[in-house]
Amino acid sequence: MNQSTPLALLGGLSAEEFLRDYWQQKPLLVRNALPDFVSPLTPDELAGLALEEEVESRIILEHGVRPYELRRGPFVEEDFQDLPESHWTLLVQAVDQFVPEVAELLQEFRFLPTWRIDDVMVSYATHGGGVGPHYDNYDVFLLQGLGQRRWRVGQLCDSQAQLIKHPEMRILAEFAGSEDWVLNPGDMLYLPPRLAHFGTADSDDCMTYSVGFRAPSAAEVLTHFTDFLAQNLPDEERYTDAAAKPSSDPSEIDAAALDRLKALLDKHMQDKGALLTWFGQFMTEPRYPELIEGEELSEDQLFDALEDGAVLVRNPSARLAWAERDDGLVVFVSGLSRGMPTELRDFLKLVCTADCLHAENLVDWLEFEDARTLLVELLKQGSLEFADDE
Repeated sequence: MNQSTPLALLGGLSAEEFLRDYWQQKPLLVRNALPDFVSPLTPDELAGLALEEEVESRIILEHGVRPYELRRGPFVEEDFQDLPESHWTLLVQAVDQFVPEVAELLQEFRFLPTWRIDDVMVSYATHGGGVGPHYDNYDVFLLQGLGQRRWRVGQLCDSQAQLIKHPEMRILAEFAGSEDWVLNPGDMLYLPPRLAHFGTADSDDCMTYSVGFRAPSAAEVLTHFTDFLAQNLPDEERYTDAAAKPSSDPSEIDAAALDRLKALLDKHMQDKGALLTWFGQFMTEPRYPELIEGEELSEDQLFDALEDGAVLVRNPSARLAWAERDDGLVVFVSGLSRGMPTELRDFLKLVCTADCLHAENLVDWLEFEDARTLLVELLKQGSLEFADDE
């Protein structure tokens, strides 16, 4: 994609202009971001997903047993029959992993790294329904799918922001709204991290598609990366103080001791190769790993299937990325990684981005042993599957 090409999704801005002027800086409202947009789901279909065991869903009632009562799915049909006529919201997480037509919406956001995209959450609200004023620590695009929703945006927030007392939800105690828009189907609002916002349904049957992004916190990075490093460190690698000088006070932890400790940490924390391996695996971890199941097959069986016209597609729950490192390339697949030779760069791009893989677009790569091995491994692991199996 040419980063300088104007995009209708961004109101005529290019990806380059959007990233420079708006991304993680300020909101952007785009009227008719997707002209003539028709919601891929009906409210009944969304409610049907909320009945499924493997689907993460919530219902929020503004006037429940307490303000903004939270109920967690999976639900049963009777749960919806007992709801009030207005002021409640159903939220269903990761709908793109269950509905191919919703997953197709993510094609519009290819100007951003796919490994940064988390999921598409879909919400349905009756008139007045909303989840209260709040802020997120990640970027989000809010695409109106059905009906009308009023969005108000306010102040920038941080962990010191005052919240109402609620056991499970982070709702702002104070909201200083500064801008106010009503979105119709096809309109889209981009919000940067930490910006307070408050959305309420302006009509019955209001549906919004929220494209959220993965943004690990510093605490997550430190915790998970150090755990990753520790897995491969031998027990004998310890703090040492060879050539230490006599201490003037045996109870003092002196600066030299801290320097030795810092050197021990820096030796591993500054290992860019280890950081890349951990980061790629961390950012491609699937939300629902239990939905990724592979099948045993041999290389010959894969060849025969491709010759017979078989098509390979990504498991909707799988996440793929690749990167370059000093010793070649590495591919990240659903929390795992594998080194690859540099001559397979375009092959990795194909595997990570193509809608499907088949004999025609794989023909130039099947002569490479590493390419054949990777395809078989991905099928066995479950990140790739035969299209007929869907």
